[in-house]
Amino acid sequence: MNLPDQPSTFRPPTPAERPWWWRLEDAQGGEVAVDEEHTGQRFPSQGDAESWVGETWRELAGQGVDAVVLFELERRVYGPMSLHA
Repeated sequence: MNLPDQPSTFRPPTPAERPWWWRLEDAQGGEVAVDEEHTGQRFPSQGDAESWVGETWRELAGQGVDAVVLFELERRVYGPMSLHA
């Protein structure tokens, strides 16, 4: 029996629907693992991604993130951008 695809409200968004994401890096440029609340965040627009990092940068820095790099799908947009003054 084949069931229809789940409606979009019941399935996670695809990368194409939320193409913007941040790579969270340590001082050497390695990827940093953070708590589940901050892991794998994806956004529908560059503005949403930038707002999120603007609201959470202190928490990210407190978890060992030194810099962030913004991507649209696999294209590096900019960064690394330091989270330190």
